[in-house]
Amino acid sequence: MNKKAKWLLLFLTIVLALSFTACDSRSGSTSGSNGEGKDTPADGKNPVTLTTVSMYGGTDPNAPNYQAIISQFMKDYSYITIEDDSQVSDQDWKTRIAADFAVGNEPDVIQYFTDANASDVLAADKFVTIEEIKAEYPDYARDTLASALKAAANPDGVERAVPTNGYWEGLYCNKDLFKKYGLTIPSTWYQLIQAIETFKKNNIVPIAVSLNNVPHYWVEYLLLSAAGTKGYKQIPKTVPAEWCEGLAMFKTLRDMGAFPKDTDTIDNELASELFKTKRAAMKLDGSWYLSGIPDQQNTVVVAFPVIPGGKAPEGAMVGGISSGFYITKKAWKDPDKREAAVKFVMANTNKEAVAKYWGGNGRAVAVADPVKNMTPLARSGFDYSSKAASVSTPTDARISQEAYNTLIAGIVDVSTGAKTPEELLKEVLAINAKQ
Repeated sequence: MNKKAKWLLLFLTIVLALSFTACDSRSGSTSGSNGEGKDTPADGKNPVTLTTVSMYGGTDPNAPNYQAIISQFMKDYSYITIEDDSQVSDQDWKTRIAADFAVGNEPDVIQYFTDANASDVLAADKFVTIEEIKAEYPDYARDTLASALKAAANPDGVERAVPTNGYWEGLYCNKDLFKKYGLTIPSTWYQLIQAIETFKKNNIVPIAVSLNNVPHYWVEYLLLSAAGTKGYKQIPKTVPAEWCEGLAMFKTLRDMGAFPKDTDTIDNELASELFKTKRAAMKLDGSWYLSGIPDQQNTVVVAFPVIPGGKAPEGAMVGGISSGFYITKKAWKDPDKREAAVKFVMANTNKEAVAKYWGGNGRAVAVADPVKNMTPLARSGFDYSSKAASVSTPTDARISQEAYNTLIAGIVDVSTGAKTPEELLKEVLAINAKQ
């Protein structure tokens, strides 16, 4: 081969090599921008997939807010993908979550209970403490009030969860029905009884409640009203007389016709509809119920009246903070997931997010700006909770889940007289003592 041919061959080889390099470069560039993966994010971060679980599922009023925050989060951090599994926090859900933690199938981030309801999950010891997280990320939970973090501490006093909002429970009243029959919104037990008798005569269900499904709110307020704040908060070893007096009111009210005739068979959803459609005058429920009430103009929420001989002060309220966002050790031990998990929790617990979740309902856990254009019902809830004489967490925050379930399951029998309050409470406390 002559010298000229050799140079020509070398030139063609170089051109061919350069063309392959250019094609490969264009191919890689296309792969990175077509959205089929985040192999080479613009910020150089490794792609991360976070598994998350929350209680903002189903028809929860905050479900849209939560999903909007997730959507914006993935836009802000294009290298992070959120695989979320949010559901209603019923008993089946709690059982499944406990099972997942027991077998090592826990998510990276979870919004879960902070009180005794979390005992099974806490026993697995798979959460990172806020103290440990703040040692590396000082701004973590920076917008959350110190008092709120303390209120969200687990039963052992350790702070692991960052809350999004608190809650209260109160007596909802259809103000227009009270006005129609010339009744006063009850602030005393006498006024409550007077309202029950009047509504019953006029074929209005006085109190919407499902005793077989969700008698929880009535259990809490009758115990608090009878025993007072101090007596209500104790974990007794023997049956307190005041607790018996409180639960005995179930039979008194049932005998008066205060509850729906089918209170033993309807569920809480139907009881809620009775109230929302004005077929019932009153309903004891939580702050989460407020936003779902259609008539925000003619509905009001007030303090539960103290029962005769009760030790609670007027305006005593059941409420608190019972859930928050946790980061699991599984995510924390992964360098890429660690930072992503911290960012995700902060996105859900910063001042702006808290304002959305709070929305004027319940109790804000950060210094949130006042909500504009509050409805009359929302305003009444805000005023009611702001003026509370005392705030006590419910019984299920202090006793075991099995014991509490036994208490709830026995209310129908107590209301009919098939079982005495003392018999039920002995059973409940015996179960709790074994835990």
